[in-house]
Amino acid sequence: MQKLQRTLTESVVPHMVLLVYLVIAMFPLFLVIINSFKTRKAIFANPLMIPTAETFSTEGYLTVWERAGFPSYFANSITVTVVSLFLILIVGAMAAFALSEYPFPGNPLLGIYLALGIMIPIRLGTVGILRLISSLGLVNTLTALILVYTAQGLPLAIFVLQSFMQRIPRELKEAARVDGATEYRIFGLILPLVRPAIATVAVFVMIPIWNDLWFPLILAPGEKTKTVTLGAQQFLGQFVSDWNAVLASLSLAMIPVLILYLIFSRQLIRGITSGAVK
Repeated sequence: MQKLQRTLTESVVPHMVLLVYLVIAMFPLFLVIINSFKTRKAIFANPLMIPTAETFSTEGYLTVWERAGFPSYFANSITVTVVSLFLILIVGAMAAFALSEYPFPGNPLLGIYLALGIMIPIRLGTVGILRLISSLGLVNTLTALILVYTAQGLPLAIFVLQSFMQRIPRELKEAARVDGATEYRIFGLILPLVRPAIATVAVFVMIPIWNDLWFPLILAPGEKTKTVTLGAQQFLGQFVSDWNAVLASLSLAMIPVLILYLIFSRQLIRGITSGAVK
């Protein structure tokens, strides 16, 4: 009987806690989505009600896609996010491999220096970044955003990936060297072994990039370079706001983040809980 109770506790309770957490976390998203399909009057009259035949409306989505140029905003956000994420992961993984594999004078100090970006917000250097981007002639370009976001995400990527790469048995890498494998080949062999860490870094780095408003507003506010987050702000006015379009744009902006989470959810959980349970 005690064994049955222990089994139920270990299997059912964690799933119940996870279910409660998902309900609490997803409820605000649920409200945004259902209200995006309502008329303006219904949004304020019954915000918790599911759209009915009388209150259903796609006015917000029509505004977003036909009048606001949101397809180009989405293309800009996807381009910036995907390219930045690729650069962060590949450069961060290479730097983490070098720091974890090759002992040299100043290795710990260099690791600390690279990790300082986690503690010091990059927004503190906005004025200097704007001057640098302006001197390079990259204002109102997606390249400026990609460079800034890559620099922003590298400290976290190096810090996390280095700790995971240090756990890989050295004998495995030495055996590859004995077989004649190059350092690049060894690096390629290690990457699949740190997939949980890569997925963790990808999710935690991608969300701030996709949702960021500050740097698109400062570095690329032009119509051709607007991102989804910046584009949604045009519906918020000082005196009048188009809430149908705001909720519709926010609902559409959730899609890439949710897709990424569904793809990397298992590896993300493994990466976060690695070493927590023995």
